[in-house]
Amino acid sequence: MARAIAQTLVSMDVSVISGLAAGIDTAAHTACLEAGGRPVGVIGTGINLQYPAANRELHRRVAEAGLLLSQFWPDQPPQKHTFPMRNATMSGYGIATLVVEAGEHSGARIQARVAVQHGRPVILTDSVIENNVWARELVGQPGVHPAASIAEVKDIVGSLVEEPSRVSSALDSLVSAI
Repeated sequence: MARAIAQTLVSMDVSVISGLAAGIDTAAHTACLEAGGRPVGVIGTGINLQYPAANRELHRRVAEAGLLLSQFWPDQPPQKHTFPMRNATMSGYGIATLVVEAGEHSGARIQARVAVQHGRPVILTDSVIENNVWARELVGQPGVHPAASIAEVKDIVGSLVEEPSRVSSALDSLVSAI
C-alpha cells in the first residue's frame, strides 16, 4: 500500500517525506523515485552519514532527486533519541503525517502523537487503526483523518493541499476590503 500511496502523491505533485529507514520508508522513497517525484529524506543522523547502511544507495538517490534534511551536526551518529526528534521534524515539515503501517511502539506512533500535539493533520489507514490501540485513541481528535482506501487518502491530501490557498484568498479579500 505504501508504494501505491507514494505514487498517488507524486501524481498530485506532492513530495513524499520519510525517514529513510528500512521497511516502509524505503518502499515509499523507492516508489516516489520510480514515479519521478520529489522525495524528502529527514534523517536521524548527521548529513554526512547514511543510516541504515543498507540504504546508502537510496540515500544518494534521494539527495540527487529531492532533499535530505537533518537537524543534527554533520557527523552526528545514530542514537536512540535522534529518531523521535527526526519524527517531530517530519511532522512539522509536511502538510500532514500519513501513517500507512506502524506498530504499537513505532516511530510512526511517536510522529502521529507529536503531530496531534502540534495541531498538525494526521491521516491513519484503517489497518493502522485496527491493529494499534494508540491509533484508535487518536481517532476523533481534531485533525485526525481515518482513511479506508487510497482514494480517501488522495481526497484528504487534496483538501489539505487546497487549504492554504483558500486561507490566502480569504485574507486577500479581507485586506482589499479595507
